Amino acid sequence: MQEREFWQLLEEVFGRSYGRALAQDQQLTRLSDMTVVEALHAGLEPRVVWNVLCDQMDIPDSKRWGRDHNAPPMPAK
Repeated sequence: MQEREFWQLLEEVFGRSYGRALAQDQQLTRLSDMTVVEALHAGLEPRVVWNVLCDQMDIPDSKRWGRDHNAPPMPAK
């Protein structure tokens, strides 16, 4: 997943205003309490950040990938 795709999904799943507010304010406990913006700026994979955010916000798999419902592959470790 590219960062551009991350932001598109964020707006589709959470809505533009709420999604952007979440990205700025929601601390992600599984990512050392970083916000989405901080985690992406720190270089974390957008797909990892997306999954952590969706898990924390209780977004089911069936809704977290938007209209297509196709999960991108996990990053190589």
